[in-house]
Amino acid sequence: MTVFSQHWWLDAVAESWDVALAKKGDLVTGAWPYPIEKKAGVALLRTPILTPYLGPQIFYPQDLKESNRDNFEHETVADLMKGLPPAKVWQLALQPGIKQAGIFKSYNLNTAVQQTFLLDLNNTEETLLANMKENTRRNLRALASDISISNAPDLLGELFRFHHHTLASKKKTLPYSLPDLQRIMDAALANNACALWVAKSGVATEAMVWHMWDNNCGYYFMGGQNPAAGGYKAMSLLLWHAISHSKKLGHKTFDFEGSMDEGVERFFRSFGGKRALYMVLQKNDSLLWKIKQMVAG
Repeated sequence: MTVFSQHWWLDAVAESWDVALAKKGDLVTGAWPYPIEKKAGVALLRTPILTPYLGPQIFYPQDLKESNRDNFEHETVADLMKGLPPAKVWQLALQPGIKQAGIFKSYNLNTAVQQTFLLDLNNTEETLLANMKENTRRNLRALASDISISNAPDLLGELFRFHHHTLASKKKTLPYSLPDLQRIMDAALANNACALWVAKSGVATEAMVWHMWDNNCGYYFMGGQNPAAGGYKAMSLLLWHAISHSKKLGHKTFDFEGSMDEGVERFFRSFGGKRALYMVLQKNDSLLWKIKQMVAG
């Protein structure tokens, strides 16, 4: 299960939730957690706030042949779709790797595409460094002796301020509050699933990276840079620290969680990860919700 499908995560981000299960006999072959949400009488299936992905979790048998993997996924996703509640409005992001677009089309769902970058942590650190852009490696070398890094989850409020400043500079508003972040932080710390890496030059905070993880994958969940700092150098060092930490924890992949922002994409791409696409299931069969979206602009 991805960290974003864990019960404690859903408790932190959703008012109420349930899970659809797929079974073969007594064997559970898949699970699809979903939020229970209704606004103005309209049933919604939406990815909860601050949750990058919330798609079907497929539990492949260990002895499954590679040639049968897609068929197993297809059958499991089809069973899970039958267990999801009816909803007039969908806006649900699936994690990378789910490819059963035909099933979703048969339910009259549209599929938009988003992107992320995935780094294979099965490679050695030397290979990971060699696959980076030269400018990124140069930044790491230049700052290695000047910046101290520590895990400081108590500085979440400072990250919130940094992040708010970054979005404000792009004329964007935050759709969440510091208490929303604190609920997730408290739950993640209680389940040993995160660190808040802080880079300091002397006593001044340069940048921060919130690193989430599950058993298989590390995630760049959120980051922020001191508005007084210049460039992405400290962020580069923190991301490399998070990548190295994920590797030490035995994770197979590091997920940058992507961005459609050209500048952010270029920064993530410099670490040598592979571009991965993921689907967002969309539908709006509610006249009331269409009017609401038009009014919202």
